[in-house]
Amino acid sequence: MEMNELIAERRKLAWREELRKSHSPKERTAIARVQMPELDPKYRITTLTEEVNQGLTEEQALVEARRCLDCAKPTCMEGCPVGIHIPSFIKEIERGNFAAAASTLRETTSLPAVCGRVCPQERQCESRCVYQTMKKPAVAIGYLERFAADWAREHNAVEIPTLAPPTGKKIAVVGSGPAGLSFAGDMAKLGYEVVVFEALHEIGGVLKYGIPEYRLPNKVVDAEIELLKQMGVSFETNTIIGATLSYDDLHEMGFSGLFVGSGAGLPNFMNIPGENLIGVMSSNEYLTRVNLMNAGDPDSETPVFRGQHVAVIGGGNTAMDSVRTAKRLGAERAMIVYRRSEEEMPARLEEIAHAKEEGVEFLTLHNPIEYLADERGHVAKMRLQKMELGDPDPSGRRKPIPIEGAIEEIPVEVVVVSIGVSPNPLIPNTFSGLNVTPKGTIVVNELGATDLPDVYAGGDIVRGGATVILAMGDGRRAAANMHRYLSGN
Repeated sequence: MEMNELIAERRKLAWREELRKSHSPKERTAIARVQMPELDPKYRITTLTEEVNQGLTEEQALVEARRCLDCAKPTCMEGCPVGIHIPSFIKEIERGNFAAAASTLRETTSLPAVCGRVCPQERQCESRCVYQTMKKPAVAIGYLERFAADWAREHNAVEIPTLAPPTGKKIAVVGSGPAGLSFAGDMAKLGYEVVVFEALHEIGGVLKYGIPEYRLPNKVVDAEIELLKQMGVSFETNTIIGATLSYDDLHEMGFSGLFVGSGAGLPNFMNIPGENLIGVMSSNEYLTRVNLMNAGDPDSETPVFRGQHVAVIGGGNTAMDSVRTAKRLGAERAMIVYRRSEEEMPARLEEIAHAKEEGVEFLTLHNPIEYLADERGHVAKMRLQKMELGDPDPSGRRKPIPIEGAIEEIPVEVVVVSIGVSPNPLIPNTFSGLNVTPKGTIVVNELGATDLPDVYAGGDIVRGGATVILAMGDGRRAAANMHRYLSGN
């Protein structure tokens, strides 16, 4: 059934029609958007593991779901990269059938509890909500998605999705991040034997090493992975495709197709003087060590550098994760240093707001030009060039321009550079026949297929850096099209 037909059919269900009639549009639009309960900022900066957003209560979820107008043409769905049936799951919440809401979510997403926490809904589904045309706050789709997924997990009501009969074919997945997990889930539903190969010792990719637990608890990620295991997906850790196993090895092992979701694990630096000093590191290293290696514990075998003055260079979500982590590790002055204004920051508005509540200082329109060392070779100061905004650059953002002579020095003991990442070069360098861009990303067509007919790719290895939900969308698209290829359709 085509998507529009399915949307219309579900909307015509008797209980949906009755639910729409139970409150007038005027009554629904008069309801104020729900506020997410949060931990107190003074308390939450004392813990690395307690989640800031506490989740909606059942009462809050019921009220927020009532705001949804159940539009005949749900434009919100147009903004979702994985095609979640948004009005359908929300109306299930409104009538109190929370388990059904969770099942509806899992028709199209393998990671609803993750998406409900870390996806930029304000720029995707919620930006297309009809409430935007009324100049009213959008329905809190992300909060409701999290609620339904959490409720099902907490009440042991998570159902294994319907699986097609086995095809007899094996599929390999490189990387257990959001692209790989999304692909694996969809291929398992289609009847394939799926094996996910992860280079690290923990499954989850960026969901584990890149996103702190106070934003995305490991137990939530683990629960999503456990369901994939119940669906038949198997995982192999400490296995580096391109080194431990080659492309030819995978064929010899009987794999009919390969999805590359190896991510973008190569950090970018600014190549300015002093970047090699002790105490200067990438956000990849900083967050991986804290999130995955317990380096935030002073008694750890490899503790991370702490400092009273910590600067994080960048303005994206990873920068916010890094600077908020620094606050939790005891930094007295934790600073975001960003060369544009706050309005140009790519980070989610919620993350910026949380950082400010936690005492993070924002040095916008500043750009590092040099780091200075103490007598031990440890970073001690940073020299910042003050900037102003000029004309828009090719991306549409106003280009930052140095203000002549406007330079200041600020004491700093730790610098975390968070200005983007480049793709992991291992697979592009070892898989002969792949078309690779000058930036190292794998070239795919509109189907997610590479120049190697049995190899598909998605996520950061293709995009160079993207959101969790966009990576998941890539995984879903690749799964659907690999299935067609392997089926001869």
